[in-house]
This record gives sequence, C-alpha cells and structure tokens, in this order.
Amino acid sequence: MLQDLVDLGRYPIDRPGSRAYDQMIADLRRELDQDGCAVLPGFVHEEGLQQLVREADDVAPRAHRSFNRTNAYFTKDDPRFGIGHPIRRFYDRSNAFVPADNFPASGPLRRIYEYEWFMPFVRDALNEPEDRFFRYDDPLADVIINVVEEGQGFPWHFDTNNFTVTLAIQNGDSGGTFEYVPNLRTSDDENFKAVASILDGNRARVRELELQPGDLQVFKGRYALHRVAPVAGTRSRYVGIFSFVEAEGMCGGVERTRQLYGRVLPHHHEREGLRKDQLLD
Repeated sequence: MLQDLVDLGRYPIDRPGSRAYDQMIADLRRELDQDGCAVLPGFVHEEGLQQLVREADDVAPRAHRSFNRTNAYFTKDDPRFGIGHPIRRFYDRSNAFVPADNFPASGPLRRIYEYEWFMPFVRDALNEPEDRFFRYDDPLADVIINVVEEGQGFPWHFDTNNFTVTLAIQNGDSGGTFEYVPNLRTSDDENFKAVASILDGNRARVRELELQPGDLQVFKGRYALHRVAPVAGTRSRYVGIFSFVEAEGMCGGVERTRQLYGRVLPHHHEREGLRKDQLLD
C-alpha cells in the first residue's frame, strides 16, 4: 500500500469504480483533452515527500551530467534539410538524470511506479485501452530523477515515450518553470512549420506551469514541445519521471540514451526502432 507516500484519501487511485475515483478520472480527462496536461496537486503528502527527498539526495551524485548541444528530437544533424529547419537547430543542454537502475523496488519512487493501481489509474486518466498502454521497457529510463542544478535547464524537445508522468520532489530556489505547447504534432505529422515558429520565439501557444513539491503531472510529452527554464540558487530541482508507452517492449533510442545517460545497454540496440509511429525519436 502507498498510504505512507500518497494521499489516497484525496486521490483514491486504489478504489476504481467508486464515485470518488470516477469523478477524479473525469476531471483529469477534461484537463488532458483541453491541453494534453493534467496536474494532481499534493498527490504525495508531506511525509512521503520527506522519503522521496532523502532518496533523491542519496542518488543525485550518481546522475549522468551532460553538457552538449541537441535539437528537439535528440538526433544528429541532417544536411538533407535546409538551414533553419528544426532538425538542424541545436541548443545548449546542461542537465543530469539518475538512471533507472539506481532505484530499487523497495524505494519510494519505484514503489509508486510499480504499485498495482498506479498504471491502471494513469491509463484510465488518459482513456487508453489496455492493449495500447505499457510500462516503458527501458532498464535505464522507466523510473528516473531529473536533477537540475543552478544555471541548468532543458531546451525545447519532444519525449520519445508517449506518456510521461512527473512527480515534483523539490524545487530550486527560483526558476525551473515548465513551458509547453500541447498537441503540436501528431503520430503521422511532425508539423515542422509550427515547431520552427516556436523555436523562433512565437509564444502565442506556449503555456507555463509552476509545479509544487508533491504535485503529480500527467503529460502527453511525445506530441507536445516542451522545455524547463534554467534554475537559479544553490538548491537542486528534483523531478521524478515515470514513463509509459503505447507499444509493448518500446525502449529508448540508442543515440538519445547515450546523450541522456552516458551509456547504452544491449537491450537498447535490440529494441531500436520498436514503436508504433514513424516520428523522430
């Protein structure tokens, strides 16, 4: 059970079919339909947060810290496209991710991810059928913590996994605003023209979100361009990330995995290209 971590009274994810559960799902679906993002404030209570912060502090030194230039798709440059094309626009990225193999089954972060009612709850919120909803089959990326230190952020990008669920664990002293453009591309249309417009500075469709520690966010990150503004101050920003996909066995791409985690496993080579759409990574 998750009573020591999650406010199950406010968010009865363990009581599917109850009136409170059905109302919660209806509210989340409405938010997701509107802009591809829904937030559950205070999903983890204060005592649970203390456990998560301790775990994050313990594993933060094991984060892979990388400083490079990347495009929104985590792919290499492609000279077949003209100068100014989104694929050919590269931005400084300085960030750190603690890979999934640092989180044991007994730890608070993985306990939430693998709790028997958590995945069905997320699937219900997204209104996805069982045969199109699976845990991310990536031994380095199914459950991770993003560590953002002073001056760091994350440039505009799309997620390789279809559905990302994030848990705010600790905010920096300032900064770290989450910005996103919902439903910018579809499974069969990259919509490069609109992506280029956002990269050019058009903020007409950009939305901002200030998550607080304990908030759970359900986000359709494969279709929404998004970024994290730089963090300021001495306190690191910790965000737990739980990933779900629509293709069973789907795993992170080799190039993206190498960039984010500093290493690639045989599993990534074996599963390269296993997905249901033809979008860039």
